[in-house]
Amino acid sequence: MDIVTFYVGQGDMAAVRHNGEAIIVDSHYPDCLEGGQAKIEADLSRVLAYHHVAGLVLTGFDADHCHPHGVEMILSNHQPDWVMYPKYYKETDCASEVFRIIDRHVRKRAQTYRPLRRVSVRLDRFDHRILNDLCAQFDFELFSPHMEDCDNSNNSSIVLRVTGIGGKGFSFLITGDTENGRWERINKIFGSYLRSDVLSAPHHGSKSGAHPETILLVEPNTVLISAGVDNQYDHPDPQAVGAYRAVAKHVFATNVEGGVSLLTRRSGGDFETLLAR
Repeated sequence: MDIVTFYVGQGDMAAVRHNGEAIIVDSHYPDCLEGGQAKIEADLSRVLAYHHVAGLVLTGFDADHCHPHGVEMILSNHQPDWVMYPKYYKETDCASEVFRIIDRHVRKRAQTYRPLRRVSVRLDRFDHRILNDLCAQFDFELFSPHMEDCDNSNNSSIVLRVTGIGGKGFSFLITGDTENGRWERINKIFGSYLRSDVLSAPHHGSKSGAHPETILLVEPNTVLISAGVDNQYDHPDPQAVGAYRAVAKHVFATNVEGGVSLLTRRSGGDFETLLAR
């Protein structure tokens, strides 16, 4: 099992691979980087070669996680079996366009041997938390969103643990833009059940998502931060990075050396992350 965190500027896109199966997480797809969208598309295709793309997880409906052009590219080129998104509707042009794209692909594939399945998730009932019918090589455990905390788009982000099945698998906690107010409730409800080997830092390494108790409960070996070089928000926040380093053995960010992608995998009894352009 491994995780490829692509450098896509101030946004998120990752691929998780295990035993020939893969899922894609988020779809930021800027055209302002060196190489533009063509490089992102080529990098994604190279990483997913010889893998069955089981699903696309959209953690939220802001463009830095759910860019319409990125969704279109992924659904057209990689034809996942399903697309997962939070059961929360944000009334923006971006969200509306994403749903139009998904609707079009659902109709297009309706009569094929691989129809596109929608997976809309929210923790209305805790017995819906384990999603065990989506992949052959991954298990999924949902921690958020919950209807009571859907007060803004960030706190409506999907928080999902992806675990590779078998001896070479590990656990990866996907967090979107979830903020500290929501983390307080997640911590209270789930506690040490949040424990994961690798953590995707919430909200691009913002201090608004780096809840100290959450970091202690997750107890990650490795933290991955997806942020843009010289971004306007100064992500990742030094205070947040310090909080991650106080707990995790390894902390990596994409906004170094002019922007790098990250390949994270097991290495003996530890984890290693390789940087690539």
